[in-house]
Amino acid sequence: MSRLKLNILEDEDDDPIASTVNIIDVFLVVIAVLLVILMSNPINPFATEEEVIVIKNPGKPNMEMLIKEGTELKHYQSTGEVGEGQGSKAGITYRMEDGSMIYVPE
Repeated sequence: MSRLKLNILEDEDDDPIASTVNIIDVFLVVIAVLLVILMSNPINPFATEEEVIVIKNPGKPNMEMLIKEGTELKHYQSTGEVGEGQGSKAGITYRMEDGSMIYVPE
């Protein structure tokens, strides 16, 4: 009768390698999901030679622009100040009722 109990205990023991294989399967799924996310990113480093422009916080003082031209990546950040720089007013533009624009120089 004691032999019967020992056989039952041996059958119920889990193989430690089986749990390791399950963990490896989970990691493979996580890696596959991360690769899909990377490939769907507009600034994908593995994408072809195309131009992509990403604008963060458009129209706000902390607006940023990322421009990818081929393998080159440029980052522009707004200072938050309006009208910064040198120059003068050159004229006035009016929008007509039909949608056309008229420029009147000063």
